[in-house]
Amino acid sequence: MKRLLLLFIFLVMNTIGFSQETETKYDENLAKSLNADERGMKKYVFCLLKTGTNTTASTAETQKLFEGHMTNIGKLAKEGKLAVAGPFMKNDRNYRGIYIFNVETIEDAEKLVATDPAIKANLLEAELTLWYCTAALQETLKIHEKIAKK
Repeated sequence: MKRLLLLFIFLVMNTIGFSQETETKYDENLAKSLNADERGMKKYVFCLLKTGTNTTASTAETQKLFEGHMTNIGKLAKEGKLAVAGPFMKNDRNYRGIYIFNVETIEDAEKLVATDPAIKANLLEAELTLWYCTAALQETLKIHEKIAKK
């Protein structure tokens, strides 16, 4: 009987503990500033960068185009148009990297892709897809600036 009473008390205490409301941390101003919907999410455009069709570019030309590619990434990030970018490690699928554009349409992303010298020269090929993700993703670059030494 004593075990049954202890089990009952344990179950009641757990039920009380789990049924209490947890404190919400919702920040309406932050949500609005990030254009978040009620789930804290928003639309982006995901860009998969693959090896392009240009296989005849010289080493010097390729280097210059990729310097322009990196400069363009920095420019788009500063403008708030690029939430995340980064290369893939060596792989057998010809995947080179990704962009997550902070725009809501493929058409807007196509305009941004057209500013990339490596894509214009067909060293890279861009595949664009609408993507739904946390609006907080836009804050990644601010945090990155605080942790990158170079």
